[in-house]
Amino acid sequence: MTTDRIFYGYMVLVGAATGALLLAAPQLQDFVVKPYFWILIAVALFEVGAYLRGRNAPGTVLAMHARLIGFVIGIVLMVVIPMLAGAPMRFF
Repeated sequence: MTTDRIFYGYMVLVGAATGALLLAAPQLQDFVVKPYFWILIAVALFEVGAYLRGRNAPGTVLAMHARLIGFVIGIVLMVVIPMLAGAPMRFF
């Protein structure tokens, strides 16, 4: 399994967890760090972990398109889950 596919699965989990957390506790949208940045921080944590694990060997660090696709997956899930549940949310 490639690092990209692991990252996509990780971002599905992060996006779904963020959406579910915002649905269960809407007051978290007023937290000091906005939910948008939670996704961005998760991307950075994965990138640091991949770098430390692979020591910058080819195939261990994500390509820019993989980062962007994973970030979009996380943001879409964070927005869609509360929206489908009918909860009024402010994400940004």
